[in-house]
Amino acid sequence: MIFHENLDFNRFIGSSTILYGETNTKKTYYTAKFVQFLTESKNINHQDITILDFAPKLSIINELKIGGKIEDFYDKSRGCNNLSFEGEIIPPRLNANNKKELYENALKNYNKTHKTLKDFNENPTSILIINDISIYLHKGNKKYLLETIKKASTFFGNSYYGSSIKRNFATLFSLREKLSVKYVLKRVDNAYTTQL
Repeated sequence: MIFHENLDFNRFIGSSTILYGETNTKKTYYTAKFVQFLTESKNINHQDITILDFAPKLSIINELKIGGKIEDFYDKSRGCNNLSFEGEIIPPRLNANNKKELYENALKNYNKTHKTLKDFNENPTSILIINDISIYLHKGNKKYLLETIKKASTFFGNSYYGSSIKRNFATLFSLREKLSVKYVLKRVDNAYTTQL
């Protein structure tokens, strides 16, 4: 299904939803809009909303607009239960010169993202938001992610699922990413593709 801006956000409450698509197709923007809807339209307590933001900082690499945090699109999301980690997420392919660096980047990202998933599992809230699921799935466990999603009564997240980010040494890496994302998409209630 294709995600449209005029979709009623009420339909996503009480279910698990993932937006997926290419870079720069407003996935993070729509996710931030959902957080805004929860806090401003539904008056949900900010502390009942956990945000795991796995996206790299907004940057332009090789003419591709990459990353971007939920707070870039909705400043008040800072008041939610944001589970953070030290340091930044590295765009694994674009910040690598070879296969070794690619996997080192993915491992560093995994260590950060897995920690926040674990923190959520130890103290879950009724609503879970994850920005850029594919970053975790590069090295992470698909089933562990799905178990985490099930802990929340409402889950809303997004994931890169495309072909614009490519490097000649990352073909297998990108294929594994795509298969992992596809596996997760088939196991949530709603999966919408974003297109511009």
